[in-house]
Amino acid sequence: MRILISNDDGIEAPGIALAAEAASRLTDDVWVVAPDGKRTAAGPSLTVARPLTMRRLGERRFSCSGTPADCIVTSMGWLFNDGRKPDLVVGGVNDGRNVGEDLAYSGTLGIAREATFWGIPAIGFSRVKEANVREGDAAWLARFIERLWQTRNEWAMEGHWLSVNLPADLPASVSQPSIGRDKIARKVEVLREDGDEIELVVPRGREHASRKGDENSLIAEGFATVNRLNWFGETQLAGAFMEGLRSATK
Repeated sequence: MRILISNDDGIEAPGIALAAEAASRLTDDVWVVAPDGKRTAAGPSLTVARPLTMRRLGERRFSCSGTPADCIVTSMGWLFNDGRKPDLVVGGVNDGRNVGEDLAYSGTLGIAREATFWGIPAIGFSRVKEANVREGDAAWLARFIERLWQTRNEWAMEGHWLSVNLPADLPASVSQPSIGRDKIARKVEVLREDGDEIELVVPRGREHASRKGDENSLIAEGFATVNRLNWFGETQLAGAFMEGLRSATK
């Protein structure tokens, strides 16, 4: 079994070390390709027609100057261009939950999304900040990943991936939440004004708005939450609406 791990917190982040330790309990064929620094909220963005720098940091361990999704693209087009692609891609473990609107912005989930374009089952793991990290966390996470791998035929449909949020304490029971609303970037702060030039910053953090049964409420109750997401997000328009469009454009 070959597992590829990436993140959006950077190659030296504690969360990716936890993911790699957990994966190494399942196989000795673990690869880590991650950004050379923090790339929070990079989403699924790619670097196209501009050079990327890959740095070998050890056996099967590389840093990349690009985005989290770049790490998957370069892995597939360079590291694994012999045709033996990974069996599973793991994003994270992210430093902070990915809920609500984060599903669109998250670099951790951008990793999983990109993996599905290559036909690879993928899971994005996130965990609340200031988690109570314990020695047994890697063993618990390994068992969780192993169970998800064994049952991949039930969730790894084409174009789908899993988003998992871990609570402060492990082990934890597992629940499937509704997707809530938890808007980041509600505020913009002015750092400096110089004539027609204004320097702004969007601060980190959010209110952690919650409603019963959504990710935040279940995480607060100590659950690990699991959602299956997809990249296409198609919603059929009503037939009458489409017929009206056709009539209006004749």
